[in-house]
This record gives sequence, C-alpha cells and structure tokens, in this order.
Amino acid sequence: MNGPVKCCIFIDMSIQRLTKQKAAKAVTGLVFSYLIMGSFLTGCNQTPEKTKEIVVMENGKKKVFGVISKDTVYSYTLQNRHGMKAVVSNYGGTLLELWTPDRSGKSGDIILGYDSLAGYLQKGNPFFGALVGRYANRIANARFSIEGKQFVLAANDHGNTLHGGIKGFDKVIWTVDGVNDSSLALSYTSPDAEEGFPGSLTVKVVYTVMEDNGLKIDYTAVSDKKTPVNLTNHAYFNLSAGKDSTILKEVLSLQASHYTPVNESLIPTGQIAPVKNTAMDFMAGKKIGKDIGRVKGGYDHNFVIDKTESGIALAASVYDEATGRYMEVWTTQPGIQFYTGNFLDGSLTGRDGKKIVQHAALCLETQHFPDSPNQPGFPSSILDPGQTYHQTTIYKFSIKK
Repeated sequence: MNGPVKCCIFIDMSIQRLTKQKAAKAVTGLVFSYLIMGSFLTGCNQTPEKTKEIVVMENGKKKVFGVISKDTVYSYTLQNRHGMKAVVSNYGGTLLELWTPDRSGKSGDIILGYDSLAGYLQKGNPFFGALVGRYANRIANARFSIEGKQFVLAANDHGNTLHGGIKGFDKVIWTVDGVNDSSLALSYTSPDAEEGFPGSLTVKVVYTVMEDNGLKIDYTAVSDKKTPVNLTNHAYFNLSAGKDSTILKEVLSLQASHYTPVNESLIPTGQIAPVKNTAMDFMAGKKIGKDIGRVKGGYDHNFVIDKTESGIALAASVYDEATGRYMEVWTTQPGIQFYTGNFLDGSLTGRDGKKIVQHAALCLETQHFPDSPNQPGFPSSILDPGQTYHQTTIYKFSIKK
C-alpha cells in the first residue's frame, strides 16, 4: 500500500477516537508529521523518471498531483473571498491554474496548462506557469565572466542558456515552508555549480492571492558567492479564458518608452532603443495583433520599464474586450519580457484536449534584462554574498464594463 493511502487510513482511525472539536487539529498535525518524516526518507530533487497520476484529495486545499520517482508532487489551492483562485504546485513552483471572474461574474481559468503532471514533465513543455531561474531569459553562448573568471553554463537554446539551463528551477521539487488559505511559501537551494552557475543559492518564493484580486509573487535569494540571479514566473495568459483561441485581439499597454533590440538568436545587441514610431510602441495601448506582422517571428522582447522612482511600478496592462477582464502588472524589476507564444504550433495538447495554437497566450515576465551578465550597459544582475535579492510582482485583476 502506498504511503499517502496509509496516512489517510491512519488519520481516519485516529480521529474516530476524538471529539469533533479536536479532529481538525489532529488531522493537520498528523498530515504535517507524515510529510516531515517523508522528507527525510526521500529526496526532493531527483530527475524525473517514472510518473504516476494520483487524484486522492488529502483535504480541501491540498491535492496529490502525481509522483516523480519516489517523490510525491502536490498542488495547493489559494483563494480570496471574491472569487479569485490560484492553484500552485511544488513541482517547479508552477502556477497551474488562475481563475478570475468576467464581467458577468462567471469565473474562468486565464492561463495555459495541462490536466496532469505528465504534461509538465514532457519534453518541449514551454515553461507553462513555472518559476524560472537561476537566470530567466537568455545568456549568450552559455557563458559569462565575473571578476575575470569565466563560467560555462549548460547550453539548451541553440548554443545559449535559456531559463537556467537543462534543469532549471522549473524542473525541481520545491520545499513547502508554509501554506494557508491564500498564501503558499516555497524554497529551493541550488547547489554551487548547478547548471554551471557559481555559488550555493537559497531561493524563497511566496505566492499570495490578495483581497483586492491580485496575485502577488514575492522572491528573495541569498548566495555564498557572486552569481547572476534573475527570477520570474512564466505564466501564459489568455484573458478570454479560452473563448478566443489567440490573444491577438487583446489590448496591451506597456509603460516602456524603450526596449532592447535582439539579433537572430534573440540575444540583445546591447542597444537600448526608443519604441516611438515602431511596432514596439505600446505606450498608448493597442491590440496585440495590430503590428505583430511587422515583427519577425512575433514579439519576444524585453521592454525597459519607465520608472519615476524606485520600488514597485505599473509595467503593463492587458484588456480583453469580450469578457471585460483587465489585468495590471506591477513590479520592482527594471524590465518585462513580452512574448506572444510564437513557438506554440498546435503540437501540444492543453486542458480538455484542446490543441495549443500559435499566439494562444501572452507572457509578461518581469525580470532583469536578458544577457545582463555579458552586457555592461545593462543594470547589473550580480548578487554578492551578504546581499539579498528581492523582487515583487503583482498581477492585479479587475473588470471593465
């Protein structure tokens, strides 16, 4: 008999001997003890080998999502009192679902994802909903130097490093440090030289569904050596909740008067260019499909956020006219990567058996600029020992009538 089933039977037998008043506390304590014991008996970061889908509910908020080798993967449901709900897994810190109401009050899932863990483990999964690191986006030629010493990384994107390498933070099982109705705290320690990056890096990420219908993601990290750090979430948004197969009709506004042009490999040239009079100009807001034909391959560019002061600032907004859903992106980061799902080609199957077509969703990844370790003119992404990396991003939702 598998461990989780044994645990449930043991809990059931135990609570029969208790009063109803004490039962809830007993369940919580026994499950917590079982999980802590299990963490000592099994590893947390094994390479995916065999997977088994499980649908056993442990309680109303936590669900067994699957098994990787001997490690159980869970999903956690976070929600507020106003109909907003997020489902997050400890595998890859992945945002599995994000439910928000439309103007009629009907709730819909506005991000792309899969029905099961197997989808997220498949080769070619384009980081749906994942926490990405140690360095989000691209590092040219899979190498960089710090104080004259060169570091060679795992190359996984045409000779470059993308989203942390072959096994980035999206492919490990994170430790759950705490969870309640609306918040989930995760952590992961990346060992020195993992994917070629220097230093042991301890990362903590907290997801919170806020009472004002915002999804707040708070990131912190510390390292024992100088190392580049760039963390973000890779959610793919479609504010129509699937009613429209693409996002080309959605209206995007970017608070960015400049962007970083790229070469054929999507590596920044080092230039910071104005968006005025180009297809990159979203300052006044426009439908995503209006100028996408003028951009070779579609949008996959970093935009430089206009800020009047330090701290959190509005970086972008998206409006779906058909449903009324309106999303604002607030962040402390200097850049935001706007990506229109150019590499989606219908070969992947999402929820309910639906094929995921090109431009099915958009990404707004708050971040440091791509290839910053090799670009002295970009804001530094190097974290020193004794310093704390910290970034906060909020995806805030409302309705336009």
